[in-house]
Amino acid sequence: MRNAFAQEIVQLAERDSRIVLLSGDIGNRLFEPFKTRFPSRFFNCGVAEANMASMAAGMAMCGLRPVTYTITPFNTTRCLEQIRNDICYHNVPVVIVGTGAGLSYASLGCTHHSCEDISFLKSMPNMTVLCPGDAMELKSLLRGAFNLIGPVYMRIGKTNEPVMHPEIPKLTIGKGYTMQPGHDLCIISTGNMLPIAVDVAKILKKCDQEAEVISMHTVKPLDVDLLETLCQRFSYIVSIEEHSLIGGLGSYIAEWMIDQEVDSTTLIRFGTQDLFPHAVGSQSYMRERFGLVPQTIVSQILEKINHAHVSSHSR
Repeated sequence: MRNAFAQEIVQLAERDSRIVLLSGDIGNRLFEPFKTRFPSRFFNCGVAEANMASMAAGMAMCGLRPVTYTITPFNTTRCLEQIRNDICYHNVPVVIVGTGAGLSYASLGCTHHSCEDISFLKSMPNMTVLCPGDAMELKSLLRGAFNLIGPVYMRIGKTNEPVMHPEIPKLTIGKGYTMQPGHDLCIISTGNMLPIAVDVAKILKKCDQEAEVISMHTVKPLDVDLLETLCQRFSYIVSIEEHSLIGGLGSYIAEWMIDQEVDSTTLIRFGTQDLFPHAVGSQSYMRERFGLVPQTIVSQILEKINHAHVSSHSR
């Protein structure tokens, strides 16, 4: 996804002279085309991410459209106070891009994991939270982000994520996108778990379960109109995310269901558990440990559905 971001930001900067790019000591070669074309609009802020966030806020107050970019925990957790007080409090149009979200940098250990970012950034007033499912969604959402008047957090993957769309989809920020229709249950994915969600649906089809797949590329604002429709249509909704079960998309959906007193639909959530794993390995290895792989997800879905059927027949 980061290559798609680098390509798209150049195209957008050519059309909008207000766009400036701030990097936290990363992407020097990646942004070479941007620096070559717009040398006065690129700032390498070094390992001073809190300063970078405040710089971006000041630029936005002066009429520019700044984008901050670095590895996710360094562009969120490390400068959380500046995001809250300088960017969100003043409601200025800064686009915060966290690359390598979730477990993308799992091989570097827990310091580089980012499984809490959705939780604390969606709780900040004025913040929009975007989680593209592939490079095509990233390009569409980045274009839309510059049409907003307030702060945006975009959570992206790293490299080699599968491309799920044949072309750039026409996404609307705040509205989920239906990847494929279904009638037995609904899978709602956010961010780089979209390929996993599609694979889960393929396996379920072999088990006579036709799953609808939704790319919930916008976590905040949550598409409550879509959720209302889905809860009317499906007895089971499954959320899949590479983020903690605490405070992520699944948690947000659960809160909405409680507030709306939804009792006809069962929500099954998949995400990372409330722990710092001591193991170090690749992203795929860590997904396996957290149970975020298609076969494990399918097994747990079918187990819950079958258990519910058995319970209903025994009454």
